[in-house]
Amino acid sequence: MWLSKPVYEALPFYYLLAGAALLGASVYLDEGVWQVACIVSGLAGLLAGLVVWLKRRDYRRRHARGPGGPLDDELR
Repeated sequence: MWLSKPVYEALPFYYLLAGAALLGASVYLDEGVWQVACIVSGLAGLLAGLVVWLKRRDYRRRHARGPGGPLDDELR
């Protein structure tokens, strides 16, 4: 599946936004299955957004080109 660059770059923030919205919606639901489903889905969305964002950040830092990057260390 191919996504355009702006959508791909914003994907972790969509996950975080959806997770926060679901957690917010769970406050207004009566106790029951729907509230638990919103809480679990909201936490999963927040966790997924955070994991994707951190993995991308670490990958980009590791593969950065320029002074001090991994390619610079290999040349020494």
